[in-house]
Amino acid sequence: MAKRISRRDFLRGSAAGAALVAMTGLTGAVASAESEGTKDLVVSLSAFPSKLDPIHYTGTYEGQIIGEVCDRLIEYNDTLDEYVPSLAASWEVSEDGITYVFQIREGVYFHAGSYQDGRQMTVDDVVYSLNRSAEYSDNNRLSMLDYAEATGDWEVTCHLTAANSAFMTALTDAGNSVVPEEEVEGWGDDFGFHLIGTGPFYMTEFSLDEYAALTANKEYWLKEPNLDTLTFRFITDSSQAANAVLTGEVDIATDLSGEAANTVTSSGTEDISLMQVEQLKINYIRLNTTTGPTADINVRKALIMAVDWDAVVTALWPYGDAVRAYEPVPRGSWGYDEELESLVLPYDPEGAKELMTEAGYDNNCSITFYISNTTTGQTLGTILQAYWGEIGVDCEVNLSEWGTFSDYAASGTADAYGMSWTWYPDPYFFLNNLFASYNIGSNGNGVNYSDPEVDDLLDKAAAATDQSERAEYYKEAMKIAMEAYSGSYYATTILTYGVNNRVSDFAQRADGTLRFVTEAHNVSVD
Repeated sequence: MAKRISRRDFLRGSAAGAALVAMTGLTGAVASAESEGTKDLVVSLSAFPSKLDPIHYTGTYEGQIIGEVCDRLIEYNDTLDEYVPSLAASWEVSEDGITYVFQIREGVYFHAGSYQDGRQMTVDDVVYSLNRSAEYSDNNRLSMLDYAEATGDWEVTCHLTAANSAFMTALTDAGNSVVPEEEVEGWGDDFGFHLIGTGPFYMTEFSLDEYAALTANKEYWLKEPNLDTLTFRFITDSSQAANAVLTGEVDIATDLSGEAANTVTSSGTEDISLMQVEQLKINYIRLNTTTGPTADINVRKALIMAVDWDAVVTALWPYGDAVRAYEPVPRGSWGYDEELESLVLPYDPEGAKELMTEAGYDNNCSITFYISNTTTGQTLGTILQAYWGEIGVDCEVNLSEWGTFSDYAASGTADAYGMSWTWYPDPYFFLNNLFASYNIGSNGNGVNYSDPEVDDLLDKAAAATDQSERAEYYKEAMKIAMEAYSGSYYATTILTYGVNNRVSDFAQRADGTLRFVTEAHNVSVD
């Protein structure tokens, strides 16, 4: 059996060394069976988290762990239609929409770490964390914040650069979690391996590429967790995740593909239930607008037209666990507009060949397509390689784990990459990340897309307070961006979990966020 690292040993070692634990197979150091007298929950994640510092996280998989270890000022409720208090007990907004004043909850304590002993959280921690995110977040997750300041013993005032209706939603993101400055400064670049927060669980072990083990914070300010331990296991193969929930190795298997879900339903077991919801998510490819062959709009159009995207959706999700998408926001967003579906280019390989010839490429074009090494990612790479080969494009597929892949995507040098984007109903969190010029250099806008008119429309949409007015601005921005053909937004997946019936009070959310201790529910296991 693989060696486990104790919390004490873990904190003593370096992040690069002590944080890594060798494991052999799915039945290694972390078992899902309840230890005697404890309530242990094991949840599978479909990719390998690597960046657990809130300002550096880039994927939902990392956000799941951060979200349990750390708290934010406010949260979304489970139906994503209302903000609820968290570290902020209440708040007020100025009439001009630029100033937000938060009353901070007293009596909240950080987990004990190496540089503080579990002290009380203060307004200074909130100010530090928000300003740090605004300045350094890899994905510009708090770009609208000018600065935060303490304006009372338990009061924090946030000043925005301009009125932005999406600010409150941004505060719910794991990237804007509150963390203690001394732990961040003490660990430096290794803070993510030693994450400390005020959340319902504290991190006791983190094995890169294998698992993250969390232990209940029995003194959690909201309520004592019903669980004793929470373990996230990283199982990239959906079929293995399905088998793990069937054998009891995990209690909740997330992101099950249709085939894996079928494995669960056809097993005949009554111990496992499937939970499904259409996600607030788009699967897409992006094409570089400034470098390489794809800097030519005709090449971008050709690459999109060369692919039968309906067939791609069927091939990637043969069990119907995805629906065709067309726009850079999901149908579940209030910014979706059916009129824009007509802008999507048709499948036309002959027309694509003509465009490649016009661009000066006649069977002599080479590009590299980057994708994370999940089963779906590998399949998509193979499919696109074949389609693009039919129009004379030699495509090399670069597969890598999520952390490396996200760095490629954000670099601005990738010819093309494929990923998905999951966030909230507000279109801001899709469109600003994908198309705002200030997000160039993030994996949202790693294709260097920039259009001053789009920037202006996005700014106007963010400043407006009326949702219908905002929707009109977003429609115009999407029209311009879609006609630049910097990507194909081809699928929205059905989020499917396999859940052991011993798990109770668990709520599935359309944004894919996992929350185990909230005001509304407190997950337990029998």
